[in-house]
Order: sequence, then C-alpha cells, then structure tokens
Amino acid sequence: MRRLLERQQAGELATRHVRAVAETVGVSERTVWRWLEQAKTTGQLEAPVRQGYAVSDEVWALLGEVGGNVAELRRRLAAAGGGDSVPSASTLHRVIRRDRRAGRALMVEREPEVAGPRRPDPLSELGLNVVAGQGTGGQVFLREQKHLAQVPVLVPGAQVVLTPAVRSVLRTVAHAVAVGAVVCLYGDAGHGKTVALQYALSQLPHPARVRRVHVGVHPTVPELRRVLADALELGRRLPRGAGEADLTLVNALRQPRVLVLDEAQRLPGPALEFLRGLWDHPDTDTALVLAGAGSERALRRVPVLASRVLTWELMPRLISREVATVMAAFHPLWEDVSEDDVAWVDEHVGHGNFRTWAKLTSHLTAETYGKSRPVVDRRMLERACARLMGPL
Repeated sequence: MRRLLERQQAGELATRHVRAVAETVGVSERTVWRWLEQAKTTGQLEAPVRQGYAVSDEVWALLGEVGGNVAELRRRLAAAGGGDSVPSASTLHRVIRRDRRAGRALMVEREPEVAGPRRPDPLSELGLNVVAGQGTGGQVFLREQKHLAQVPVLVPGAQVVLTPAVRSVLRTVAHAVAVGAVVCLYGDAGHGKTVALQYALSQLPHPARVRRVHVGVHPTVPELRRVLADALELGRRLPRGAGEADLTLVNALRQPRVLVLDEAQRLPGPALEFLRGLWDHPDTDTALVLAGAGSERALRRVPVLASRVLTWELMPRLISREVATVMAAFHPLWEDVSEDDVAWVDEHVGHGNFRTWAKLTSHLTAETYGKSRPVVDRRMLERACARLMGPL
C-alpha cells in the first residue's frame, strides 16, 4: 500500500498497478482503491485483515465428494444441521473460486450423479486412451510422449507432465470437441495454459482439424472476420460485403473443427458479440476454445457469450507439495535435487509458476551442458535464481 500511495502522490499511479495488487492479494480492484483512500485519510498503510468465511479441510473434502458442485455442497451442509452458519451460495462460490485460483487442489472422488441416461465419455468417443501413472501423495502424473511435436516444452530433454490440472484440460477439450461447445481456459500468466492446451490438442484423433486464430490487441469486427477467414483457409474467397462474408464463415464452420483463440482477453465487446453470433448459428459444428490470462473477465463482460461457455477451466499454480514431483518428471536435472532445495527455490523465486520453473531449468541445462553426471546443488540454484530475479 505504501508503494501505491507513493505512486499516487507522484502522479504515476495507473489502473494496472491497482489491478496487479488486487490479483496478488485476491481482492477486487474497488477494494484496493478503498484501502488506498483509507491510507490517505488515516495513515494506515497495511491492508486491513478480513475475517471472512474460510472453507475447512472437511468441507473441501465434501466438495470433492460431490464432484465440485457448490450448490450440492451447500445443500449437504444445510442438511447436516449447519443452519444459520451455512454461508450463502454466492459466498461459497467466491471463496471456493479464490482457493482454487490460489492452487488448492480439489480431489474429485467420483463424477456427480446426473438424472437420466449417462452420456458416453467424450474421451472414449474421441479415442483418447490415457494411461494413468501413480505419483506421490496419491496424485496422478504421466510422462505420456505421444504426439508431442507441437507442444512447446522449451527446454532440451524436458517432457510434458500430465498433472491433474493438465488431465482436466485434456478432458475439457475432448468434451468440447465431442459436442461442438465453447470453453474458456484461464489462469494467471505462466501457469502452463498454453502447454496444457497444446498437449490436449495434440492428443485429438484428428489434429489436422485444429485451427488457431491469432488476434492483435482490441481488433475490430472486420479485422476479426479477416483473421477467422485466414485460420479457416478461405483466403481471398471471403466476399467484401459483411453479410455475405459472415455466411461464408458459417458455411466453413459447418465442418467439425476446433478453433483455438489464444489471448482472448484482447477481444473487445463487439468482437466477442460477433463470435457469439457465429456460434449461435444452428449450422455451426465447430468447437471454440478461448484461452488467456484474464480471458474469463473479458467473457464475463459479454453475458450472452459467457452463458454459452460449457466449461470454465482454471489452470492453477503448482502447489508447494507437488512441485518436487512435477519437476522431477519434467526434467532429469531435478530428480536428484533435495526436496528442501526445491522448496527453497519455490519460496524465493518459483512461487508455483511453471514458466519460471521452466526458465530455471533452461539456465541449469546450460550450466551443466557437457557434464557426464551433472549435479545440481544449492550454489548452482542460487546462481540460476539470481539470473532471473537479481541477487537474493
């Protein structure tokens, strides 16, 4: 808060600074602005401690038993005699969403019960045969090496690690492709959204049907129409008139495809409305994956499109107890590093951010290049961390 106050007094405070603080401490931007006003008035520079509702381990386990269904969780809490102590549905949703964004793992023990006949598993419909390997602590990790040519692991010798979060993305993408739905993949920068998404796309039985849409910052509707035409390989066949051009796009979207639009948070409201119109057409048979840090906030600003999102898939940060196992599976350099050293790196630099860990691995790979039996010790870790963050 002191830094924000200093920037405001110097006339350098911008909304992005407030937004960064809000995302870091898990509150709204309005709350940070209120804290800042209080700091100017009272001189209190520390953010007030909020004594809000917290989900206990027992309630969190019950949430896993009901398949992550918050409404069912609240019904069971009320039936158990919670009475007035049971929070409102909005409070439960907010606190659970905050904990999941912070990396709290939700272990779903079974699928939620659904009335009526069960639909076939989209994974089996698509022929995605995933073999589960058991890691430490009952969590599932894989070193599945099928179709990895298009997955950007970025570090020589590294492998895609099929963590529970990556498996969830795999299932979400498979489901979306099976039913031609819209999904949103979101999470903070560096948590591994792109790697998880590209891995899931590489496992599809028909990866050639995947089309990627590359957009600039705040594209206009004509610009978005043009990049969609390029992604669908329509080229110069797109008519000049907007109505005829949209009809050409709809005709192209009749074929079963997957359209991937990364950095979806760049899209303004009119562009998102345009996408909604295309996917509302009854002839559209293409799944749409909207991904990016902040993409969920962009979609929420267009309720008519947000209401059509089948799955909101959060890519959380690595939790501290799984970092050592994940990194040992990610690259052989981490296999002999002690858990204490891994915990030290995560506390000082890594912070559960997979991109940061990949960059550290790249530095260590370069330093140990040519050594027959490279050993990563604390001094080497300190040097690699210093290259990323400066002297510790």
